[in-house]
Amino acid sequence: MLEKYMSKPDIEKEKIQKNCEKEPFNFRTDLATERRDLYRKANSIENEIDGIESEKEEINENITVERVKIKNEEGQKAIGKPIGNYITIDIKKLKIAQDEDIEKSAETLSNELTKILDSHIDKQGEILVVGLGNIYVTPDSLGPKVVNDIEVTRHIINYLPQYVEEGTRMVSAISPGVLGTTGIETVEILKGIVDNIHPKLVIVIDALASRSIERISSTVQLSDTGIVPGAGVGNTRQEISQTTLGIPVIALGIPTVVELATLVSDGIDIFIDRLQEKAESNEYLNKLQQNDKYEEVKEALNVGDYNMIVTPKEIDDLIENMKDIVARGINFAI
Repeated sequence: MLEKYMSKPDIEKEKIQKNCEKEPFNFRTDLATERRDLYRKANSIENEIDGIESEKEEINENITVERVKIKNEEGQKAIGKPIGNYITIDIKKLKIAQDEDIEKSAETLSNELTKILDSHIDKQGEILVVGLGNIYVTPDSLGPKVVNDIEVTRHIINYLPQYVEEGTRMVSAISPGVLGTTGIETVEILKGIVDNIHPKLVIVIDALASRSIERISSTVQLSDTGIVPGAGVGNTRQEISQTTLGIPVIALGIPTVVELATLVSDGIDIFIDRLQEKAESNEYLNKLQQNDKYEEVKEALNVGDYNMIVTPKEIDDLIENMKDIVARGINFAI
């Protein structure tokens, strides 16, 4: 009823705000930094969101680290992520990365992971590394491939202690598969392992969904809040966290897919930007860009009730590069 007394810009702003409040789960990304930026844009917030603080550090011209901390329930409610720390490492030009670039990226990841580990367990605390995903589906194969390169030591320490240097941390690793092939929820498998071998901390590696095609296989997110597998693509599984396992869970994820509707919607924005460079005063284009086009685009692309998730054609090479970075980073840190 009040809409008839409101100006058009006010109506549009209210619609965007309602969408954000109504659907905190529909950010269409697993990345905390993207969720924060989307919330700020939708609510016209220039400064940091209440309950959230962040800092950015440039390691070199190709690597940037951004640290986001959700401090309270207000920040948690705003972007739909649990209270805790989220570290995003952006790596440019990964497709053509040389060995030295991969090594520097792994070193950066190792430094950030070491800080998180030191805040949760001591130097000798046993660690279980878990690679989530389906090794037969390339965009989802990151976790299992990383696990294959982890330097496990638990069996050597238990059965051949004379060959192990004093102070070596006990490390074990597993790739539990996916629900569709095992018939068992991943968290149920991990509960059984944790109850039997009693690690002090779990590191979970998984493929994520991003809001931007630019972040595909070029961004690493670290968090100390656990993970909800499949959340970014609407296939939510049971949470893997300290709440469900009883020990700290560090999640390490890399975006490998983006929703097609999101990609097209972003493409329209880029197209409008380019048109505006030639016609800055075009009121229709300004209005079109302000509106939330995602639902309209999704409906237009919804052929046969399929929600398309896409990945780059170079995903095989990108996964191999990211696998090397993550495996080296974890091995250095633990």
